[in-house]
Amino acid sequence: MIRILIIEDEIKAAKELKKLIEEQRNDMEVVGITGSVKKSIEWLSENEMPDLIFSDIQLADGLSFEIYKQVNVTAPIVFCTAFDEYAIQAFDANGIDYLLKPIDEDKLARGLEKFSRMRPANGNDDSAGTNYQQRINDLVNQLDKSYKTSLLVYFQEKIIPIKTEDIDFINSENGIVTAWLNNGKHYILNHTLDALEGMLNPSTFYKANRQFIINRKAIVNIEHYFTRRLVVKLSQPTPENIIVSKVKASDFLKWVEN
Repeated sequence: MIRILIIEDEIKAAKELKKLIEEQRNDMEVVGITGSVKKSIEWLSENEMPDLIFSDIQLADGLSFEIYKQVNVTAPIVFCTAFDEYAIQAFDANGIDYLLKPIDEDKLARGLEKFSRMRPANGNDDSAGTNYQQRINDLVNQLDKSYKTSLLVYFQEKIIPIKTEDIDFINSENGIVTAWLNNGKHYILNHTLDALEGMLNPSTFYKANRQFIINRKAIVNIEHYFTRRLVVKLSQPTPENIIVSKVKASDFLKWVEN
């Protein structure tokens, strides 16, 4: 049986990926799901190395690359990421597999089949060890330089660069994604919220839910909400309350604190 670890902080997405894998392949079993850098390091330190890892990049308490800096992972890793041209080029250049979010069932099936074909009968793979770890390190070094410091917006026949540090929050409503600046101005962006999550530095920006990405500097206070959720107040009004789920609440507070 091929043992799989899923590293994903969105519980719904993790369960859906687990369901897809186990429905498609009866020789594969998801043996663990972790949702943070800390929990993933603990899991990998306390359990037998899985045969394959599916890993989100941006977790609630940091980038998943921190895991691979601290743990010598010998299993192949399939990174799950929102589309970003620079990031995809980095994956391709370093020979690291990836799946774009939202995950397509057919592409997942092809990826699993590719893994099965490439996996030796004895379970050993020369991608393990130093060579594979070096490729992961090279990927991390490339992506560390990839965060946007500015975004281009199109406004009244003009192209305007806006500094990401000036963005208080970004929200998505009815398919329209808008960046709200600390000077009160706002602009429509030509990117999805998922794509922007991959472009922005996670030490500064946090995807609170499916509607909002917020800048740490814009947070004024955080209040307890119903059923152990949190509501976040920013330095300017938002189109609706920013609610952090109870699942993400603890990691969100750690992000704010750190």
